[in-house]
Amino acid sequence: MKTVTLPGGAEVPALGLGTWRMGEDRRRRAAEVAVIRRAVEIGMTLIDTAEMYGDGKAEEEIGEALAGWRGPVYIVSKVYPHNASRRGTIAACERSLRRLRAERIDLYLLHWRGSLPLADTLEAFAELKRNGKIGDFGVSNFDTADMREAWQLPHGPEIAANQILYNLSRRGPEGELIPWCREHRVPIMAYSPVEQGRLLTNPRLVQIARARQAAPAQVALAWLLAQPEVIVIPKTSDLKHLAEDYAASEIELSPQEMEELDRAFPPPRGAQPLQML
Repeated sequence: MKTVTLPGGAEVPALGLGTWRMGEDRRRRAAEVAVIRRAVEIGMTLIDTAEMYGDGKAEEEIGEALAGWRGPVYIVSKVYPHNASRRGTIAACERSLRRLRAERIDLYLLHWRGSLPLADTLEAFAELKRNGKIGDFGVSNFDTADMREAWQLPHGPEIAANQILYNLSRRGPEGELIPWCREHRVPIMAYSPVEQGRLLTNPRLVQIARARQAAPAQVALAWLLAQPEVIVIPKTSDLKHLAEDYAASEIELSPQEMEELDRAFPPPRGAQPLQML
């Protein structure tokens, strides 16, 4: 499994499991817990979640799935913007830790930019890190201007990752944001890597996948995994799709395939606003 090194030195898997929309239906709980458990068993040991997902139920499912697990695991969670005051961030982290049944969150992110002072959020993150509650901290859905502003604040240069919407059909960040992050050694976490399934019927993607006897989702994931310093977090609640996602980490696209994908999904010609889902 390819790894990405965070600025502080932590090496994390470049392919993990997202849990967005998990925990929203208790009838699916057993299946979702089984997928989380299976993910870490096969080596997808980075699990991404947030207090928002299922109103905390996704974090509870992770805690249940990892109960008794003794292998490596890397947990990413996020704080709501309206909770991201100095005291509110610390309280939110403590609640997430209880739901996760964990002593530490490895990477803790501000979910998106809100109205509370960013300096207060970063100070709370730094305090949580000093106290061993989190390993690293970062942001999510931050565009270039947000990153530049954060970088000027105390603890801003300690930001370890920026989680954004990035996939073959959402290449806008390549215009300005991703180059800025690479220059400042801030890895990207790509959410919705198959555009919630909408990518998978693209004729060119289907053609490339068929030629190498792979699923279209695997090619889309392999393209992202080929990008430098990018962590990819597909979400699935299906064990078969989980196995396919993991197998994507072993696919190395040829230069010709990469060129074909560039023609089907052209990169931007300049800076574009960051999109969100």
